[in-house]
Amino acid sequence: MTATRRQFVRSLGATAALASTQAITPRIAMSANETVRIACIGTGSRCRQLMEQVPHVPGLRIVQVCDLWDWALGEGKKLADPNATTTKHYQEVFDNKDVDAVLIATPDHWHVPLTLAACEAGKDVYVEKPLTHNLAEGEAVIAAQNENKRIVQVGQQQRSMTHLREARERYIESGVIGDIYQVRLWWDRSRYDQLAGPPLDLRVDPEQVDWKTWLGDAKPRPFDVQQFRQWRFYWDFGGGILTDLMVHLLDVVHWYLDLEMAETAVASGGSYFNNQGWDVPDTLNAAFTYKDRPLSVVFHGTFANGLHGAGIEFQGRHGTLYVDRGRYEFHPLDRDKAPEIKTIDDHPRGYEDTRPEQDRAHLQNWIDCVRSREKPHCPAEVGVWSAGTAHMGNLAYREERVYRRGG
Repeated sequence: MTATRRQFVRSLGATAALASTQAITPRIAMSANETVRIACIGTGSRCRQLMEQVPHVPGLRIVQVCDLWDWALGEGKKLADPNATTTKHYQEVFDNKDVDAVLIATPDHWHVPLTLAACEAGKDVYVEKPLTHNLAEGEAVIAAQNENKRIVQVGQQQRSMTHLREARERYIESGVIGDIYQVRLWWDRSRYDQLAGPPLDLRVDPEQVDWKTWLGDAKPRPFDVQQFRQWRFYWDFGGGILTDLMVHLLDVVHWYLDLEMAETAVASGGSYFNNQGWDVPDTLNAAFTYKDRPLSVVFHGTFANGLHGAGIEFQGRHGTLYVDRGRYEFHPLDRDKAPEIKTIDDHPRGYEDTRPEQDRAHLQNWIDCVRSREKPHCPAEVGVWSAGTAHMGNLAYREERVYRRGG
């Protein structure tokens, strides 16, 4: 590992996670029937959704559970193998020779430090999105994946959704849609009454939380239940609408159009009605351009009105392709041709939930690649590109300027 990357990991408080690691021999391909033993780190609600799908993935077993909050640790244990061990110390996971791979679903600011430590310890990784918490982390996490020959799957599960893969092949790869110069995406939710009122009554016994470790490299502060339970909406731990929601949709745009990180970003919005103490805006609009590509990608999101839910429109020269998590629609510009529509379980336009079989498919792709050592649907570099573009949007908003890649 280079000196630069050592400094990077140390600055994020992960030095201890690397201290006991030795030179790793790259794992060879496993038998299709060989059990993959995993540990889950950060067993909050999203992690437990994924854990519920593990029994449906043949040859996958949860042998260890790790969380800094006693309650979440206990809830995670219920979904693990009956003989699974528990720990509040992530280093014990990386030292555990019975663990082949880890599933990381912590707050955003811990994604890269734990992924680096896992790769250095010879563990394959499934890590929730956004992969990075800032632009500086991208290079190090890609290097850790490649240098240690690890299988890293980022939890941008759209890439494993069957109907989205079908729509990509049918309309984008085939050229049916024609040249695309603009893509519109949105993710809106109705949370006005909740967010405009008094702070939520979130009850957590601070004695059950290792708060100092949870903070990581963030500035020390007394235990704050709002920040602990709503971490997505504080810059020290998350990135708000762009990294929590938009990044899923943006990754579909990158996938469909073979894009990497944006070249420029602009953004506007603000905290117009939120009374929960968030750092981040409750309403935000952002636009992105890409190097050597005549394309504009425009996003809007708000918590004030969720009528339209979440969706993407690819506007092509010959038609418009609409996709979301429950359907796709192709509307030809030629009005004599009927729209082509496919829905999953009759979900309406704007459907935003992840169905269990979609999580299962993404986990299955990861485990298939852990066995074969082939690239998964969403490796580290893909996660860096989508998260990095979201970070550019946040920087454009916070610095009130056009943000250009590279600063």
